[in-house]
Amino acid sequence: MKPYILTFVLLLFTSITLKANEPDSAYVFSYTSGNNRNTAGLNLAWSIDRENWHAIGPEFRFLASDFGTWGGQKKMFDPFLFQDDDSLWHCLWTLNEDVQQFAHAASTDLYNWKRQSYPKVVEEGNVTNIEVAFDEQNKVYTITWINENKGLETIFKTTTNDFKTYSVTEEATEADRLNLRKTVRIDGEVQTGVINKLSWNEIDALIKWNEWNRFHQQQRADNTSLDAERFMDLETVKAEIAVFPEKSKAISDMLIGIFFEDINYAADGGLYAELIQNRGFEYQLSDRKGNDPTWTAKKAWSLSGEEASFSIDTVAPIHTNNKHFAVLDIEKPGVALVNDGFNGIAVEKGEKYNFSVFARMLDGVKSNLLVRLVDGNGEVLAEAKTKAFSSDWKKLEAQLTATKTTAKAKLQVIPQDAEKVALDMISLFPENTFMNRKNGLRADLAQAIADMKPRFVRFPGGCVAHGDGLENIYRWNNTVGPLEARVPQRNIWNYHQSAGLGYFEYFQFCEDIDAEPIPVLAAGVPCQNSSCGGHGQQGGIPMCDMGDYIQEVLDLIEWANGDKSTKWGKVRAEAGHPEPFNLKYLGIGNEDLITDVFEERFTMIYDAVREKYPEITVIGTVGPFYTGTDYVEGWELATKLEVPMVDEHYYQPPGWFIHNQDFYDRYDRSKSKVYLGEYAAHLPGRPNNIETALSEALYMTSVERNADVVTMTSYAPLLAKEGFTQWTPDLIYFNNTEIHPTVGYYVQKLYGNNAGDSYIPSEIKLSDNSEDVKKRVAISVVEDSKTNDLIVKLVNLLPAEVDASVDLSGFDIADSEAVLSVLKGKPDSKTAKPEDSKISVSEKFDYSLPAYSFSVIRINP
Repeated sequence: MKPYILTFVLLLFTSITLKANEPDSAYVFSYTSGNNRNTAGLNLAWSIDRENWHAIGPEFRFLASDFGTWGGQKKMFDPFLFQDDDSLWHCLWTLNEDVQQFAHAASTDLYNWKRQSYPKVVEEGNVTNIEVAFDEQNKVYTITWINENKGLETIFKTTTNDFKTYSVTEEATEADRLNLRKTVRIDGEVQTGVINKLSWNEIDALIKWNEWNRFHQQQRADNTSLDAERFMDLETVKAEIAVFPEKSKAISDMLIGIFFEDINYAADGGLYAELIQNRGFEYQLSDRKGNDPTWTAKKAWSLSGEEASFSIDTVAPIHTNNKHFAVLDIEKPGVALVNDGFNGIAVEKGEKYNFSVFARMLDGVKSNLLVRLVDGNGEVLAEAKTKAFSSDWKKLEAQLTATKTTAKAKLQVIPQDAEKVALDMISLFPENTFMNRKNGLRADLAQAIADMKPRFVRFPGGCVAHGDGLENIYRWNNTVGPLEARVPQRNIWNYHQSAGLGYFEYFQFCEDIDAEPIPVLAAGVPCQNSSCGGHGQQGGIPMCDMGDYIQEVLDLIEWANGDKSTKWGKVRAEAGHPEPFNLKYLGIGNEDLITDVFEERFTMIYDAVREKYPEITVIGTVGPFYTGTDYVEGWELATKLEVPMVDEHYYQPPGWFIHNQDFYDRYDRSKSKVYLGEYAAHLPGRPNNIETALSEALYMTSVERNADVVTMTSYAPLLAKEGFTQWTPDLIYFNNTEIHPTVGYYVQKLYGNNAGDSYIPSEIKLSDNSEDVKKRVAISVVEDSKTNDLIVKLVNLLPAEVDASVDLSGFDIADSEAVLSVLKGKPDSKTAKPEDSKISVSEKFDYSLPAYSFSVIRINP
């Protein structure tokens, strides 16, 4: 028996045998240890006599604060716990040392908590040492706290009867305080908290909740490092596989897609083919929160030569949305303005590169520009001259053909006379972009994505979509139209978004690869992990501005689907796409905390879209995890509003994917459909290897089984530039000259290239019926009605072969050859790739699944 299962069984047995000796009631002490930078959350201990305390955990977190950023906030100080007359528990706590708010959450059992709220109760100082008293006669709660402000301490109070609305804050006195906090010793440490009396059954439920979570954590930690011991006696496993076509069911043909987020330099310097960094001179210190003093409007630019100056100006720009431009004051010709690109400009011998710039004379009559590509030694690789320009802004273009291949070229822009010139939007694109689109995408990266055959593309990101604070929300209408008129902004991942890769380019890419576009817009609130503007998602767009924001959402649908005679359809047509894009899906929100602030705004947006565009499938959100308050309340909200689809996210260890293959089997088919928008298997160190990829492949067999309710899935994140990676693992790594697909990429590609629209139930009988073996061998059989192909997917996450006898006698399959694709390797392999071959098949045939492998057999009957 597996050690962690044995542990759980023993714990359960012990709790049963002790029931005869349990007390009727006992005491619970609520506190926070203050560990982990004050993110330890609400801790509980129990005692029979109020002297000897037993931590439940130890330091198990029964409630965590959701206020502010991960890593910087999410803190809890001095929790105050009490139970009201309706047996509902309330917890109030101090959020940090300097905000004017406190936190509140409620629970019926002390481990399933409702949404949190953070009322602002003072204008200055903080809110510490909170207490609550109940006025039985008036049925009102009085909340008191100590306010520390400029070295002075003042007691304040407010009242409420529902913990949603509060009276005006008043100054209070010490007589208003109950001073209920006690000091006790737990595990040798002195802790301060509040004592409540509970029935033993309630305390026992808390202990069992802790035990279950410990057991669940052990399951999550399960990985292949245990296989040598666990399967030391395991030899080849025999398997009998049968399929039942008479039980087939229709499933989503949209199951495999991609999620693109501008993280890890996925857009500028990545998928977007622009080779010039900071082409509009719009970088600023705030892009990186002031942490990089070089991150200014001159980033990536320098001046080569003497007797000249290079400055940044904002007077009379090309467009008010791009206010900065470069000014060169040249006393002697030969000076060059130089751009380094994104860690170098990669050029290939014989390839053409399209240069453009906006230029105007500030001092002088007329001139032109010499444009060069040079290598690290100054050798000229290509050069061309522009047409002349004068005192008005003029767009100039030229084409350069590289005479040599290098990864580290630089661009030189050389005015030809002694003069003062203004330059802006300096651009260099390879002529060979994906589908040869102007302002297009990097061909090899885009092709690697297209090769996955995704049925949809979600964009422009998760956290990127709703931004770092209200001012940073990604506004789709800032990213369409002429490039010089688009609005660049700070990326939430602490770099710069030029908006060159904007909504038009996203939609165009979807059309080019025959994928449905799924744009995601903010639900009127910023990212729940925002570091500015309200400590996360506690502040939404002001209600007085929500009408305008809702109109922006509706405008997007008109832009995508409206006739070219409409206001926004005309904007799309002027960009080169007169026909509608035929948008069908729209995401509203991303990993949002399900708070009152969120619910109010999401409901307004959802109702407006449903009323004007009922044909659009709105995709809601159920928080950042597969469990917890936001997940539960997100689902409750979706059910109440009848939201057609919700977006679920979870990043988990391989053990979670192994032990949760029944996750969607238990979903209510009458409720919202599911888009599994972000998922990935994470090991310590975050590698993308055979172990993580096969655990995802294993789990996806269960998702295909449930593809009547799970209609779409996408691994996340998609792209990462080597040397600029903020999040791992990712599906495709790249540098300026190469792309490096991961093992996980090949799993996604095998699923994308072997999708079906009918699921055929199957059964596996194994010679070894232990749970450890059963959970690591999986099958999914689907049928593609377009080709009539039968597709058998087989996953073996065991260190031994599985010799399978496959019975397809329910199908009319003649003796023939099928295509076999096999991905296999040692668990830590990061370089494994699928190998294709032919296999003989018939109504009954044998196939041996290699150890640690994913096999796809595609049969054309």
